Amino acid sequence: MSVQNPKVGFVSLGCPKALVDSERILTQLKVEGYDIVQSYDDADVVVVNTCGFIDAAVEESLDAIGEALAENGKVIVTGCLGKRAELIRETHPDVLAISGPQDYASVMNAVHAALPPKHDPFLDLVPAAGIKLTPKHYAYLKISEGCNHRCSFCIIPSMRGDLVSRPVDEVLREAEKLAMGGVKELLVISQDTSAYGVDLRYAEREWRGRSYATRMTALCEGLAELGVWTRLHYVYPYPHVDEVIPLMAEGRVLPYLDIPFQHASPRILKLMKRPGAVEKTLERIQRWRATCPELTIRSTFIVGFPGETEQEFEALLDFLDEAQLDRVGAFAYSPVEGAAANALPDPVPDEVKEERLARFMERQAEISAARLEAKVGTVQRCLVDAIDGELAIARSKADAPEIDGLVQIQNGAAAGLRPGQFVDVEILGSDEHDLYGEVPGLA
Repeated sequence: MSVQNPKVGFVSLGCPKALVDSERILTQLKVEGYDIVQSYDDADVVVVNTCGFIDAAVEESLDAIGEALAENGKVIVTGCLGKRAELIRETHPDVLAISGPQDYASVMNAVHAALPPKHDPFLDLVPAAGIKLTPKHYAYLKISEGCNHRCSFCIIPSMRGDLVSRPVDEVLREAEKLAMGGVKELLVISQDTSAYGVDLRYAEREWRGRSYATRMTALCEGLAELGVWTRLHYVYPYPHVDEVIPLMAEGRVLPYLDIPFQHASPRILKLMKRPGAVEKTLERIQRWRATCPELTIRSTFIVGFPGETEQEFEALLDFLDEAQLDRVGAFAYSPVEGAAANALPDPVPDEVKEERLARFMERQAEISAARLEAKVGTVQRCLVDAIDGELAIARSKADAPEIDGLVQIQNGAAAGLRPGQFVDVEILGSDEHDLYGEVPGLA
């Protein structure tokens, strides 16, 4: 062990919700006097925060654990895959400890056992600033854990439990602190943002002298007071989502909804145990856009779900044509250990799944390209993420980090732009993913 501060290496895998878990663990490590290091060689112990949602994520997590063991030898495992401790032990019997998601106490206990903290009677009383794994100008704001749904393809409730919402004043205070620290964009995340507060019966709490219900609409009203971009992710299309659209039309919340529709066949949606009123969904999309023409809708879909017929897949393509979604991700169905869908009859052959996925993505690429092309000639408000040579790499209101497109500002360096800066950009060109433009008015 090092004679100076004990040193911890950290590997963070998985979704933004897992990233927030990592930030909390790292912050606690920092509070207790541990140094966070960037290489296996420098670390006295390594913590791996895993993902276990789909088979590819499980393999990635097991590989990361194996690499950490090979390079360092002292490894503590936490996160979603920790719920399958027997699988981890079978593959990597030498790990020091295993815990599940959000189990911060167990992670810290394991670190203490492997690497006792140094006691400093002066520094131990000084509160440490939270550690962020995102750039300074945006942050994920996790409003709840777990999920009350039992989608047949998903095992998240078995890993993260039922819905547990954070009280609204606690969330707003965290958001306020982030905004005061320089964050320009808050990305609201959970397993089901629309269900926020249902477990607390929408209890009212006070923030800045006003009462707010622990509910998605009230939360958005509070976040709108901070003067930063607020972006909503993982929103189920419940009726009360309609209440948020006027806030978007007024410019108080970003005109962006991330709604995982998953399919468009009522029968397949029923097998998935998902909402299945497809015609009503299309009508609501039209109403949302009538109220807020700037609205961007991103979604995800599963193709090749067990029993999916060619006709039902064609219905999904028809839905894409009618819904005209801006951003779409899709996956070929793959069985997840422990998911109820594994027992469904008539699995779709792998080659058919891949062929359908290719057709799906080709159709959506045409739609996305056309919707982006319609923005050529407009001026878009953008947030700069990075400077790359002469270019500034930015995102518009329609683009979430890492999953959506970018705006390449051709004269970004000449305009003196910096990461975290807002700028109006004249859009000069587009492709199926990104926009290209310039800061107007430069010689």
